[in-house]
Amino acid sequence: MSIPRILCVLAALLATSPALAQRVETGSPPERESTLVVYGDDPCPQSSEEEIVICARRPEEERYRIPAPLRQTEPTEVAWGARVEDLENASRVGRPNSCSVVGVYGQGGCTQQMIRDWYAERRSRRSQP
Repeated sequence: MSIPRILCVLAALLATSPALAQRVETGSPPERESTLVVYGDDPCPQSSEEEIVICARRPEEERYRIPAPLRQTEPTEVAWGARVEDLENASRVGRPNSCSVVGVYGQGGCTQQMIRDWYAERRSRRSQP
């Protein structure tokens, strides 16, 4: 090896040694941090000097499930058919066949009201677990 080449290698070592020494002395954390979810008995990847790997373990049954924050029990939107049904029920009291003493045909809709109540009760029983 020639002398200029040896000087270049020494200069490169001296230039990088303060950075290496500083990193060791200050104990600075690695530049990357990764968080993974592993299922069942899957192995967690090992951490390296440049990256810390954090693993959260879940049961095997949840591997292909939709994540809990995305699962909702209540629908966010109401179907237009349900909206129409609500509007009809709200205005039903004053209309004919309403099963009330108000309006024309006051007693004519009592059978229809009983049938609607029976269907509503049946739907509520089916929706309960």
